[in-house]
Amino acid sequence: MTRRAFLSVLFGALAWPLAAAAQQSTSSKRLAIFSPSEPSADLHGHSGSKFSRALFTELRRLGQIEGQNLKVESYGREQNTSGPEALAAEIVRSNPDVIFFVGPGAVIFKKLTSRIPIVVITGDPVKQGIAESLAHPGGNFTGVSVDAGLSIYGKRIALLREMVPTMSKLGCLALRLSWNGPTAGPAIRAAAEAAGLPLAVSLVEFGASEADYRAAVESISRDGANAVMVVDSPEIFQNAALIAKLLGDAKLPAISFHPEAVEAGGLMAYSFDLIELYKRAAHTIDAILRGAKPGDIPIYQVTRFELCINLNTAKQLGLSIPLALVASADKVIE
Repeated sequence: MTRRAFLSVLFGALAWPLAAAAQQSTSSKRLAIFSPSEPSADLHGHSGSKFSRALFTELRRLGQIEGQNLKVESYGREQNTSGPEALAAEIVRSNPDVIFFVGPGAVIFKKLTSRIPIVVITGDPVKQGIAESLAHPGGNFTGVSVDAGLSIYGKRIALLREMVPTMSKLGCLALRLSWNGPTAGPAIRAAAEAAGLPLAVSLVEFGASEADYRAAVESISRDGANAVMVVDSPEIFQNAALIAKLLGDAKLPAISFHPEAVEAGGLMAYSFDLIELYKRAAHTIDAILRGAKPGDIPIYQVTRFELCINLNTAKQLGLSIPLALVASADKVIE
C-alpha cells in the first residue's frame, strides 16, 4: 500500500465515527420536562424520583434512549424563580420536539404555542380548555387526566367522614394555582356543599416555606375545621412529610391524594397509581416522537383508585377506625 493510500484509509477511519456522531446528533429528538415544584434532579433518569425512573425505563423499552436518539432537558424548581409562566415561555423559545408537563397550570402553554406537542399529567384538560374532548383532544395537548370528576371528591369526603363521624367543617390545604383553576376548587366546593359541610380553605404558593405551611395549617385549625383534605399538586406532594407532621401536631385527621403521604405519617389517602400514569405518558411521548399528532391521541383518564390507611397515625389522633373501613383498604400501614 502506498503512503497516500494508507493516509486515505487512516483519515477515512478517523472521520467515520465523527460523521456517525454528527448524524446521530442531527437525528436526536429533544424532550423538555417541566415540573415547577420538583427539583430538577428528580426529573431525570436513573437519579430521579421513582416516577421519573418509571418514565425513562419505559421510554428506553420503547427505543427512546437518552444520549443516543433522545436529548432530555429538565426544568424544575431551581429554574422556576420568576414563575411558571416565564419558564414556560423560555421552554417554548428553545423549541423542543415534545414538552412533558406535570401538575396544574398546563393552560399556560396554550397562549405560547399551538405547534409544539405537549404531553401532560394534569387535572381535567377539557375544563382547562386545552383539549376538545378526552377521546379527540384536537390540538397540541394530550396525556393523562388525574381528575375523575365531582364524584371522586365526594368519595374522599365520604371516606373521611367514615373515619371522623363528628366532622362538621372540612379544611382544604391546596396550592393556590390548583385551587383557583377550573377543576379542583369548584369540584371540592360542590362536593362539600352536597355533603352539607362548610369549608375552611388555606392556600400556599409555589416554593412555600415550612413557616408558610405551618401558618396554613394553623389557619385551618383556627377556622374550626376538624378534618382536612390535602389537595393534589406536585408542590403539595413535595411537602407531604412536612404536611403530615403539621397536621398530626394540630390533631387534624386528613385525607390525601397519594399513598406517599400516608407512608410519611398521614392518616389516609384515596389515590391513583402515579407510576402507571408516568408509564402511559412515556407511550404517548414515544408515539409523538415517531410522528403521531397529539390531537389524535386520546387522553387517558384515571379510573382506578386505592384506599390507604395508617393505623398508627389513627391511634395517635385518638380515632377508632371502623372495621369495615380497614377491610376495604387496599393498603394498611401498621
